[in-house]
Amino acid sequence: MAKKILVVDDSALVRKQIKALIEDAGYSVDTAKNGLEGLEKAKLFSYDAITMDINMPVMDGVTAVKKIMQTHPTPIIMVSSLTTEDAKITFDAFEFGAIAAVPKPGTFRIGGEEERADILEGLQEAFAVSRKKLSLGKYTHKECVEKKENFAKADSVVLIGASTGGPGLIEEICSVLPTHYPHAICIVQHMPKLFTKNFAQRLDKSSRLTVVESKHNAELLAGHIYIGKGGEQVHFSKKASGKIVIRHGKPKKRRYFAPSVDEMMLSAISVFTPDKILAVLLTGIGDDGANAMVELKKRGVHTLAESEKSACVYGMPKEAYLRGGVCEMLSFSQIVKKIVQG
Repeated sequence: MAKKILVVDDSALVRKQIKALIEDAGYSVDTAKNGLEGLEKAKLFSYDAITMDINMPVMDGVTAVKKIMQTHPTPIIMVSSLTTEDAKITFDAFEFGAIAAVPKPGTFRIGGEEERADILEGLQEAFAVSRKKLSLGKYTHKECVEKKENFAKADSVVLIGASTGGPGLIEEICSVLPTHYPHAICIVQHMPKLFTKNFAQRLDKSSRLTVVESKHNAELLAGHIYIGKGGEQVHFSKKASGKIVIRHGKPKKRRYFAPSVDEMMLSAISVFTPDKILAVLLTGIGDDGANAMVELKKRGVHTLAESEKSACVYGMPKEAYLRGGVCEMLSFSQIVKKIVQG
């Protein structure tokens, strides 16, 4: 039986575009013109996934996500116009349980294979999510007023990779790190490329540490958190002075994601000694980061991966484990403790 998708959008044109894209892929599609109608349909029917617009009359998308997760948890993909305001609102939807975000049809291009791939990739992420782990967001965003700048040169790094289900976990990690954390933290979280700046700004408000989107030639500092810039590959370089900087560059191999967890982790080997790296792979569909974890472990780096017990999508960490790249397979709460301990 074909998987059944609910498309929620107040624009008849967008509903028609998304419906056609999904039906062409062989799925069954139902539609709703606002969040309230989407909520009522989600109560009546069991959908395999829901695509949700953000700004709608009667009931907006974020409210609908919250109520659906309270009554009938379903994998929800936010369909965003990728404006700054939409990006901020989408993170609220993630907090309430949405699992991914994709560009709204026609945001930057009209039709085409790339646009079709965005929607279908989002659906594949939704299908991979364990329904047992779907719930109203487990972590609530809280702003932190205690913050102290650290300008010490970094000689050690924590590398974190995540995809589907990752934003809330990343926010929780950033919120619990102590003021005088001695390592730099570099994070690749798969998301639409215009979202990473807003993600870094949101994290900065809830963390005692400084959180920024990565910049080309930026020096790596201890007690700073760097979110890989969407659309760029994150590499590292060591200058003659011993200063380590971030480089945005072309991938060493053909990569599906930009930034790629594999690219970031493999680059770290060339500038940090193994005892100065902690590599962490969290929830996500696919295998990005798995090969890098294998290589890092071979070089003597301590590698951690999220266990099936807690992972929203047991894809990336599973692949790393099956390929022999994991020193410790731990629940997310155990991983947080390891990161805090340094």
